[in-house]
Order: sequence, then C-alpha cells, then structure tokens
Amino acid sequence: MDSLEELLNTPIDKLPHVDKIGRWTLIKLEIINEYAKAYSLILNKQPRISHVYIDAFSGAGIAIARESGKNVLGSALNAIRIVPPFKKYYFIDTDEDKVQFLREATKNRTDVEVIHGDSNKILIDSVFSEVGYTEYKRGLCVFDPYGLHLHWQTVQAAAENKAIEIFLNFPLMDMNMNVLWRKNPEGQDPLQIERMNRFWGDESWRDEVYDTIGDLFGYPSKVFDANKKIAEAFRKRLNEVAGFEFVPEPIVMRNTSGGELYYLFFASHNKTGEKIAKHVLKKYRELGRN
Repeated sequence: MDSLEELLNTPIDKLPHVDKIGRWTLIKLEIINEYAKAYSLILNKQPRISHVYIDAFSGAGIAIARESGKNVLGSALNAIRIVPPFKKYYFIDTDEDKVQFLREATKNRTDVEVIHGDSNKILIDSVFSEVGYTEYKRGLCVFDPYGLHLHWQTVQAAAENKAIEIFLNFPLMDMNMNVLWRKNPEGQDPLQIERMNRFWGDESWRDEVYDTIGDLFGYPSKVFDANKKIAEAFRKRLNEVAGFEFVPEPIVMRNTSGGELYYLFFASHNKTGEKIAKHVLKKYRELGRN
C-alpha cells in the first residue's frame, strides 16, 4: 500500500474478511483515537520517556461502516497516523490473513511490528517487557477482542506492570449468548464456562449475575439489571483485584435497537490519564444519547 488513503479506497473484494461496524463501534474508535492523541502529545513533551501503542486484537486494521458502506480505519491504523507519533507500535492477531494484510499496509513503517499469534501469550512473554515504569517506558494497550478471548492473567500482568494504561472491551453479547443464561446456568457448555472463567479470573461472576434463592425448580435465576451489575463488578475487579488505581465509569455500546453489546473500560495508574479519559468518555456518552 502506498498510503492509508489508498487503503481507504480499496475495493471490498480486495480486503480480507472484515467486520461491518455500526455507529457505536465508530464512536469507540473515536474515543480510543482521541485519547491516544492526547496521550502521545503529553508523553512526547517528556524527552526521557518513550511510549508504545499495543493493539492486542488488531484485526486487519480496517472495517466497513454499515451505514455508509465506506472503508474506515481500525484502531491500529488510526494509531500510526497520530502526530506526534508513538515510539513503537505492536499489532497482534490470530487471523493470518488479517495479519498479512496489516503487514502489507504498514510495510514502510520501521516502527511497526505486526505479530501473528495469541496475544495473551505474546504480551506476557515479550511485549509487556518493553514497557516499564522505572525504565521510563510507557504503554497504551487496547484490548478489543470479538468475544471472551482475553484472559484475566493478561489484564493482571498489564496492571502489575504499573506503566501500562488500557482500553478494554467487556463483551456482554458473547457472555449473554453463551454463558449468562436467564435460567439454569448449570446447563451451560463446560467449554463456555471455562472461557468465562479465563476472562474473569475465577467463578465469582456467578455471584454477580444469579440470585442465591433459586426459582420453583431450585435453579438460580438471573438478577434484575444483570448487565449493569456485572459491568460494575468488573470495574471493581479491575481496581481491587488487578490493582489499577483509576478505573472511571465505562461507556456502554449498543446496537441499533438500543440493546447493550459491550462496555468500553479504561484503566490506569496515572491520575492525568484518568482525567483525560473521563472527559473523553463523558463527551461520547452524551453524544451517543443524541
């Protein structure tokens, strides 16, 4: 690719399998991009500090806007357009075709590393070690998987690093379709339960979603407003269990009917980062209501 502008005009049949995204996903991309711009601007003013951008589930770096039918850049390719730039970019995905497409799109960038594989392993084994508080190395990491593919130990590792800030997609749709059934949670597929446990870190999510009394048949039933309750419990978990010092109220992303698809969380050890994130999230939360 000669330029990202050329990529935006690439015919759909020349793209790998990419998602069609709606209004709220476009808002999510704007939120992440707006915060990343402010983050990079601030850190570029501190000559001792270097900073990296990590997209742990990058995809191909491009999607199609459902309403307009136009190509739009994903968070990875949006990030490399930010001025002033990050010092290094790490893009990771399990889909080999999307990885190859993203490599081609960034082939002229010596500061970009596109990696094929499981981000949970790659981040812990190699990428997170490139960030460190005492080494004056900072990182902004985007966890935006399609579903319950992120592991709690990866989130925990980011928090323990002390120099990494995160955006995290809390995948309600996958949870509700495959795990958080209204009745009889014991009838769920054990493999789906295992996915949820890996994402949450243990089985304590059950206590947030199901009552302890049970229905007429003795099965636990889903509590009222379960989506909100489990999201708030996860926010508390990011703070008290993972150890992120600042976890502002997340923003909920919806489908065209108003149904809740996922929550977008931000977490950090940096007070300034929290202040900026709260401002950005509030702005787009109000925008989304219009």
